[in-house]
Amino acid sequence: MKESAFVFLRATFFRWAREIEDTCPELAKAPAVLSVGDVHVENFGTWRDAEGRLVWGINDFDEAANIPYAFDLVRLATSVLLVPNAQPDGHEMAQAILTGYREGLADPKPTILSEQKIPLRKLITDLHEEPEKFWRKVKKYERAVPPSPVADELRDSLPEGATLLRFATHRKGGGSLGRPRYFALAEWRGGRVLREAKALVPSAWEWAHDDITGFSRFLDLARGTFRSPDPFLEVRHRFIVRRIAADSDKLEFGQDPSVSSDLLTAMGFDLGAIHAADRHAGKVRAHLQRQPDNWLHDGAMAAMRTVQKDYDTWRS
Repeated sequence: MKESAFVFLRATFFRWAREIEDTCPELAKAPAVLSVGDVHVENFGTWRDAEGRLVWGINDFDEAANIPYAFDLVRLATSVLLVPNAQPDGHEMAQAILTGYREGLADPKPTILSEQKIPLRKLITDLHEEPEKFWRKVKKYERAVPPSPVADELRDSLPEGATLLRFATHRKGGGSLGRPRYFALAEWRGGRVLREAKALVPSAWEWAHDDITGFSRFLDLARGTFRSPDPFLEVRHRFIVRRIAADSDKLEFGQDPSVSSDLLTAMGFDLGAIHAADRHAGKVRAHLQRQPDNWLHDGAMAAMRTVQKDYDTWRS
């Protein structure tokens, strides 16, 4: 978390859930929909759907909860402002996200990379980790003994005939850092395969609002109406079990981040398509039309200042 205010933002959604309504009080009255909650530029990635197509979009719904829709947009825009070395134009950034969001609400569908224009497709695939580098990292994962039910689920998630090589654990993530996380590394038909089981906990939004139901909405969003879901993604024994591969993981921005307008529009589109599945999507469209031109820019700037102040205070 000391690395940057961006990492701090990722790791402290519970703090965001406490503060954002005071930071942007005018948006607290926006229609609530089943939202991502912890949306940011590194909460996007790729996966293979049931047809083997490479799909791109939001791939982490740990904090799913009913939240005023505008806060998903503000958090995404705030994360762009905080990406180290990105230095985006705040107005252009907000406009790009909103352009995609409106398109996603109007014509919701999954983002299949083979159906996208070459520049966007290349931009996204270039953010992938090289397979050699990916497997070198996996090799360093520490051996571990998962709880019996989790070990059984990891075994069951492997392809039939796969040879389990070992169980492992590894610290990764921002907001999920510290949660129990186990891996099954196996060999299958001439290559290696990897499965992950990560503990699922109630949304911090519910915790911050004293409304913990104990019922996760994770799969409701991951398998939403306008998604083309990962067929390997399951929730078992309060663990998220999924396939991990070099082309099926989160995208990470390096020291020279490329947070282009096209990429932000695609992010906004996927978020709009997620919200479009909610029964209050019509109210969202109507509310969105009534907003002043700079509402997202202004909200993100206010939220960025709050996060930066929190970060500076915490570091000191």
